[in-house]
Amino acid sequence: MNVHELNMKFLQMRNYSPENVNELLDFTKKAYIQNDICINVYRQLVRELEAQGAEVPESF
Repeated sequence: MNVHELNMKFLQMRNYSPENVNELLDFTKKAYIQNDICINVYRQLVRELEAQGAEVPESF
C-alpha cells in the first residue's frame, strides 16, 4: 500500500478527503492498531507521510 492507496481508502471509509497529511497519519495508526495493516506497511506509510510533512502532535 502507498499513500495514494491510503488516501483512496480514507475517502472510501470516511466519505471525504483528508484535510492534511496529519489526518492520514492518524488514519494509518488506527488501521495498524485495528490490525488492518501489518507493521511493515505501517512503517512504510509513516515514513512516506513524514516525508510529506506529517507530524505527531507535541504533548502538553
